[in-house]
Amino acid sequence: MRFDLLTVFPEMVSSLAHYSILERAVREGRLEIVVHNLRDFTPDRHRSSDDYPFGGGPGMVMLAAPILQAWEALATELGKPPYTILLGPAGERFDQSHALALAGQEEICLVCGHYEGVDDRVRELVDLELSVGDFVTLGGELPAMLVVDAISRLLPGVLGNIDSLESESFSAGLLEYAQFTRPATLTVPEVYLSGHHARINQWRRKDSLLRTLLFRPDLLCGSNLSQEDRKLLRAFRSDLDALLGGVSG
Repeated sequence: MRFDLLTVFPEMVSSLAHYSILERAVREGRLEIVVHNLRDFTPDRHRSSDDYPFGGGPGMVMLAAPILQAWEALATELGKPPYTILLGPAGERFDQSHALALAGQEEICLVCGHYEGVDDRVRELVDLELSVGDFVTLGGELPAMLVVDAISRLLPGVLGNIDSLESESFSAGLLEYAQFTRPATLTVPEVYLSGHHARINQWRRKDSLLRTLLFRPDLLCGSNLSQEDRKLLRAFRSDLDALLGGVSG
């Protein structure tokens, strides 16, 4: 899979792309991350990528022309228009379902906004606008790399253990169960020391359900829950109601 990032700060993106699992995936040819400096597509000798907004107001707005020209050059190189994502506050909230859907693309072009945003005419070439949350960052580079990271780990061969994808948080609509490691002399649930895999898996499922109920109950509405899961959740809720009733009493 290939990612093309259009940015005015290419060094920032490149540094994030060359570490740990992403670096290994690039080295093994499973992933390609290409960074395009938008200043290379500016017409003036100062390589200006922004200007004052029409109508006045604070801050600067990224020019449309460098982005459009960089995108057109990329489309020519690829022989087709790339699937294009703009990182911005008006976008859909990025989540695991987006990552799963986007992992099926061959190429993705990510436009990294900056300053007060981008000239709105850029949206003519955008297939999807994404936001990574209701907060403001200094630019679109970190949000873009979050999207790259989340998608890349879903690609075949990128993770060393593909089973990790099946039980992690959000993969099944729940938070992941608690994890522990050695030494066992510290406090560890007894079931982990039993060696009984069926009991361990049962405990993990219960813990996953309880953690989701306590910390992210909104996730339960979209989860694929079994009858046993629902029975456990009703029991958890009953116990919590009794506990809170005792506290308030």
